Amino acid sequence: MRWILRISVALVVFVMLILLLVMMIPADRVARLAADKFQELSGRSLTFEGEVSPRFWPVLGVTTGPVSISNAEWSGLEGPMFAADSLMISINAAALVGGEVKILGIEAERPRILLERDNKGRENWVFGGGGEGGEISEATPGVGRAWTLEKGLISNGTLRFVDQISGRDITLDGLNAELAIPDFGGAFTTSASAVVSGQRLTLNATGGIFSAFTEGRIVPVSLTAGVGDAKLSFEGRGGWQPMAAEGKITADLSDLAALGALSGTSVSAPPEGFGARRLALSGQLTLDDKGALYLRGTRIEADDNILAGDLDLRQGEARPKLSGNLRANALNLRGLSGSTGDVAGAGSAAPPASGGEGWSKERIDVSALGAIDTEVSLGAGSVDLGRLKFGETRLLLSIDRSRAVFDISELAAYGGAVTGEFVLNGRGGLSVGGTLALAGIDTQSLLSDLAGWDRLISRVNLNFSFLGVGNSLDELMRGLKGEGSLSLSKGEIRGLDIAGMLRTLDTSYVGEGQKTIFDGIAGSFNILDGNLTNEDLKLMAPYLNASGSGRVGLGARDLDYRIRPVAFPGQDGTGGVMVPLRITGPWAAPSYRLDLESIAREKMEAEAKAAEAKARAELEAKLKKELGVEAGQDEKLEDAVKRRAREALSDEAARMLEGLIGGN
Repeated sequence: MRWILRISVALVVFVMLILLLVMMIPADRVARLAADKFQELSGRSLTFEGEVSPRFWPVLGVTTGPVSISNAEWSGLEGPMFAADSLMISINAAALVGGEVKILGIEAERPRILLERDNKGRENWVFGGGGEGGEISEATPGVGRAWTLEKGLISNGTLRFVDQISGRDITLDGLNAELAIPDFGGAFTTSASAVVSGQRLTLNATGGIFSAFTEGRIVPVSLTAGVGDAKLSFEGRGGWQPMAAEGKITADLSDLAALGALSGTSVSAPPEGFGARRLALSGQLTLDDKGALYLRGTRIEADDNILAGDLDLRQGEARPKLSGNLRANALNLRGLSGSTGDVAGAGSAAPPASGGEGWSKERIDVSALGAIDTEVSLGAGSVDLGRLKFGETRLLLSIDRSRAVFDISELAAYGGAVTGEFVLNGRGGLSVGGTLALAGIDTQSLLSDLAGWDRLISRVNLNFSFLGVGNSLDELMRGLKGEGSLSLSKGEIRGLDIAGMLRTLDTSYVGEGQKTIFDGIAGSFNILDGNLTNEDLKLMAPYLNASGSGRVGLGARDLDYRIRPVAFPGQDGTGGVMVPLRITGPWAAPSYRLDLESIAREKMEAEAKAAEAKARAELEAKLKKELGVEAGQDEKLEDAVKRRAREALSDEAARMLEGLIGGN
C-alpha cells in the first residue's frame, strides 16, 4: 500500500510541475511554437489572430481567437484552405501524463473550408513538408500514435469544393458536424448537416476499427445520407486508400432536383415511367480502386416500372457510362408520347375511338438523356408507349451524348413482330427516326391505338424509314419525312362499300354494316412535312380491282385520296363499271364522293383519242393506197411519209441520171 501512495504523490507532483511550466511560458510564445511545428509537419502556415488562452481546469486545453491554415501554393483561388472564428481544444491531462492522447473535445466556430482539385489532379487537402516527397512520414512525432476524441464539433460552417477537372463548384452552407472516436482501435461515428443550393443535406456514418481506417484499410461501414427527399443507405465494408467498398445499397432517388443541386447541375423531372414520381434502387454494390461501380441483383423502381438485373457504372470522359442488362415484367412508358394517363398507372393514354383529338402538344422533355451514357440490354414482357403497345420485347439501348438508339431484336406487336432501329435524339432539341420492319401486324388494333381508327381489318407487312423533328408529338408528326412500302393480306374496309357505290352510283353506301372485302393491297409511299403520298396503290377484290393515289396527312390527321375502282370486270380484267372515288376530310369523319366530273372528263378525252386514232387510220390507208406509204413497226406516220418522199426523190434522180448517160 505504501508504494501505491508514493507513486500517487509522485504523479501529482509531476502534473503540478507541468502546469507550472505552462503557466510560466507566455501564450503567444506557445502559439508561435505550435505554428512552427505545424508548418514543419504539413508545409502550410498556421496563423493565430488575437489571444491564445490556456485552460487548466477542469481540463487541460486551449482557446484561440481567429485561426487559419494557408492554401496550397499552386491554388488559384483566394483565401486560406481553412479559417475559423475560434478553436477550442480540450485534453485529458491525466491521460497525457500517462502517455495517452485523449482529446476530450475540438470545437471550431464558423469554420470556412475550401477544398480544391486542379486540372492536374492535385488536391489541396493533401499536406506535405515533413516526410520524403513532401508527405508526412510515420517517423513524424505524433503520427501513428493512438489517440481518441470524445467529441469534435463544427458549428455554422461553410465548405466549398471546386473541381477544375469536372468544372463543379459546390458550396455547403450552415455546416454542422460531429465526430466521436472513443477508442482508437474501435468504432467511430460521425454526423453532419448542411444546405446545398437550397437543399438540406444530412449524413450519418459508423465505422469500425478506427486505427485501420486512418491507414486507409477496409473496415466495416454503415452509412445513411439524404439530400432533399432523396435518401441513401449503405451497409458493408469500405476504405479510402484506395477508395473501395462492398455491401448492400438502398437508395430513394425520387428528388432528382436535390440530387442535381448536390452535383452542381440542373436536372429536370423525367417523363412518366422514368422516375417522375418515384425512382428507387437497391442491390449489392462493389466499388473498385478505379472508381467503377458494380451492382449485382439490382432492383430499379421507376414510377410503376420495376426492373431487375446487373449494372456496371464507370466514369467516362465527359459523363458516367452505364452498362448491363435489365428485365421487367411490364413497362409503362406512356410519358414518352406526352400522354401520362392516370398518374397511378390505371388510366389509359389511348385516344378515343373517334380519333377526333389531334396529336399531343405537350412538350417532351428528354434532357435526362444528357446525364449519362448507356449500353444496356433490356427485356420486358410488355411495353406500353401510350399510343402504341407491345408484347415480348428485347432490345439494346445505347445512349451517347443525349442520343438514344433502340436496337430492336424482338418486339411482339399486334399479333406480329417489329424489328429494326429507333433513334431518340435530344441533342439541341428533339428528333426521332429510324428504320423499322413490321411483319404480320393486325391493322385494326394498330390503327385503333395509334389514331383511333378501326375500319381497316387486315394484316400488314411494312418496311419504312423515317425522321421527325419537334419538341412535341404534334410537331414530330407534322415534320415527319421518310419512305417505305407496304402489303396487306386478305381483309376488309369497314364502313365503306365501294362495289355498291359503283353499281348504283350512290355514295350512301357508307356507315355501319357497309364494307369492302379485298384479297390484298400493296403499294409504296413517300413522306414529306408530315404528308404521306402514294401513286401506285393496288387493290384486288372478288368483285373489284382498284388503283389509288393521293395524300394522307399524318400530321394534320386528314386525307385527300382517290381510288379508281373497276367493279365486276371481265375474266381478262377489263370492262366493268369504273367510277373514281374521292375520299377527303379528317380521319375522324372522312367524306366520300364519286368523281363524276372525272368520268366525264376521261370520257371526253377517250372520245377525242378515239377520233384521232380513227382519222389517223383513215389517213394511213389513203397514203398507202395512193402513195404506197406504209409505216413500219414502231415507225411514226410522219417518219414514214418522209421516208417515202426520200425514196421517190432518189428514184427520180436515178432515172434522170440514166437518161443523161444514155443520151450520150
